[in-house]
Amino acid sequence: MSGLQRIALILVIIGAINWGLIGFFSFDLVAAIFGGQSAAFARVIYAIVGLAGLYSLSILFKPSEELERSPEPERH
Repeated sequence: MSGLQRIALILVIIGAINWGLIGFFSFDLVAAIFGGQSAAFARVIYAIVGLAGLYSLSILFKPSEELERSPEPERH
């Protein structure tokens, strides 16, 4: 798994935790930290998490052996 895929996965997990907090406790952590849902920076965070979710779709459709295979160092 590449570094970009790991970052996207972390952002998706953060988004899932935020949605869980909204669903169970009606508490939006991102909005609480960044000044409300309509605050510019909170909207940027929502957008980045959304883009990470879309990018993570590529992980879903990759063959599992491609994800498990670690890159081998080049031999000279």
